[in-house]
Amino acid sequence: MNPAADNNESMNIVKATKKFEDWLRLHIRIVTPDLRYKHEQMAAALFPFFRATFYRWVQVWPDQCPELQKAPEILAVGDLHVENFGTWRDADGRLIWGVNDFDEACLFPYTIDLVRLATSAMLAMRAEHLTTKPKDSAAAILAGYLRGIEEGGIPFVLGERHEWLRAIAESKLRDPVVFWDKIDRLPTVKGEIPESAREAIEHLLPERGIPYRLARRVAGLGSLGHLRLVAIAEWKGGRIAREAKALTPSALHWLDPKRVPPEIMYSAILRRAVRCPDPFVQMRGHWVVRRLSPHCSRIELEALGTSHDECKLLEAMGRETANIHVGTEEKRRAILKDLRGRKPNWLLQAAQAMADATEKDWRVWRERWQS
Repeated sequence: MNPAADNNESMNIVKATKKFEDWLRLHIRIVTPDLRYKHEQMAAALFPFFRATFYRWVQVWPDQCPELQKAPEILAVGDLHVENFGTWRDADGRLIWGVNDFDEACLFPYTIDLVRLATSAMLAMRAEHLTTKPKDSAAAILAGYLRGIEEGGIPFVLGERHEWLRAIAESKLRDPVVFWDKIDRLPTVKGEIPESAREAIEHLLPERGIPYRLARRVAGLGSLGHLRLVAIAEWKGGRIAREAKALTPSALHWLDPKRVPPEIMYSAILRRAVRCPDPFVQMRGHWVVRRLSPHCSRIELEALGTSHDECKLLEAMGRETANIHVGTEEKRRAILKDLRGRKPNWLLQAAQAMADATEKDWRVWRERWQS
C-alpha cells in the first residue's frame, strides 16, 4: 500500500497516525507503553504535537507550500525544530553546539528545514516558550542561514567564542548532579534484549568487560515507541552512559516508497556536514549509539528561555542549518540563487501556513483523544 495515493485532505491526522504506525511496526519492535505516552503528549499541547508528527508534516507540506517543493534538493535534517539542538565534545574535548539528531535525514528541498525551524519557533511563541515576534524570528533564521551558505559553513565551538551560547549550554538544567540523578532513576531492562543493540552499546564502551546496568530510556517525541537502551557504568572513578536507539528510514519513505529508497541517511549527513564531529555518535546496523553526559545531550526549551536575545539564538540556528546544507556542496550556488530570487516574506508566510495546518490537526487529535 502506498499512503501517498490517499488524498491528504481525506486522510486526517488520526488515519495518518494509524497508517504510519502500522508501517513502523514492519521496521522495528514497537515499545507499546512509549507509543501510548506519545499519543498523550500529542493531545496535551500544540508544541509536543508538532515535534511528534513529522510523518504528518511530510504529508501536509506539499499542499501548503507547493512552490517551495521546487527548490534545490539536498540531504536535509527533515525533522528540524528549536529543540533539535544540543552540545557534545569533539575529539579535542571542545564543547560544540549544533543539530542534535538526524533521525529523519533524507533528500528534501532545502526549504523544508528552514520552514520547519521557523514553524517550530512560531509554535513555541504560541505556547509562550519564546517571546520573539514571528516576523523577527523568520528574519533571524533566514539571515543566519544566508550568511552560513555564503561563508561555506563554520562550526560552533563554544570556547573563546559564543560566550552567550555557552551560557545556555551550561545552564543549571544541565548540572551533572541533576543529570546523573535522572539517569539513575531509569528502570532496568527486563526481558529479552536484542543482541544487535547489546553489541552496538558495548562497542562504544571505553574498555571490554566493563560491568554495566542496562536501562530503558523514554526520551524525545518523534521517536517515542522506538526502543532506547542505556548502559550505565562506573569507570575509573566516574560515571559513564552509552545509549542505543533503534532507527527506521525517514517518514518520506513511508509516504512515497516507490520514489524514496529505504536507506537510513544518518551517517551520510553526519559525514557531509561542516561540523566538529562527536566521536561517540556512530551507526551500528539500524542502531544509532552515542555517549550521554551532562554536556552531550539536547537543549530543551526551558534552557533556551535563559537567553536574553532569542533572535540571536534563532540566527545561530539558521547558520547551523547552513552548516548541514553546505555538505551537499554541488547545490550551494543553486541554493544561493534560489534564495535571492524569493520574496522577502516567503519564510514567514510558509511558516504561518504550516503552523496553522499543524494547529488544525492538533485540535482534531485532541478532540479524538478526549472523546
